[in-house]
Amino acid sequence: MSNCKVIALTNQKGGVGKTTTAVNLGVALAQQGKKVLLIDADAQANLTMSLGYGRPDDLSDTLSSIMQDVIDDNPVNVQKAILHHDEGVDLLPSNIELSGLEVRLINAISRESVLKTCINEVKKNYDTILIDCMPSLGMLTINALAAADSVVIPTQPHYLSAKGLELLLRSVLVLVYKCGQEKLNNLYYQMKEQRR
Repeated sequence: MSNCKVIALTNQKGGVGKTTTAVNLGVALAQQGKKVLLIDADAQANLTMSLGYGRPDDLSDTLSSIMQDVIDDNPVNVQKAILHHDEGVDLLPSNIELSGLEVRLINAISRESVLKTCINEVKKNYDTILIDCMPSLGMLTINALAAADSVVIPTQPHYLSAKGLELLLRSVLVLVYKCGQEKLNNLYYQMKEQRR
């Protein structure tokens, strides 16, 4: 599965359907016979809870602990944190500890590529990896964008969403320039407003 596609679902605006899109797209791909890993890159752990893990703070191995191993230059075993779901998708869960990790990322060496290092450990096992980002343009979102082959931006066709989209697109373009590869393959409008 060396042709694994890594897709970041991001928008710094909340409530636009990032998590819903990640779950539905992941399950749909799994139903088509694809091996899918969902990564919950949000300390609110909505993706983790959406897949039935109602107490994410009780999980000992999460994205936060794996990324901390990378920062500390410890041996990395991403497999120990991956949960297998009945819908046919795998999950690298999150919990509140991820909010503290974002602060530690600021001083980390190669801070933009910590998540990419984690993903590279398991990429060979999957056809698609979907990263559900938090609603911000912080270091975790930058990590997700740096690790991704493409970006899906669920959004709403409203004025404030459009203003936020402008800032997000500018950030993606900066990463494209720094990383030297195309990142934005998809712009996806998820919600529409019915006019009367």
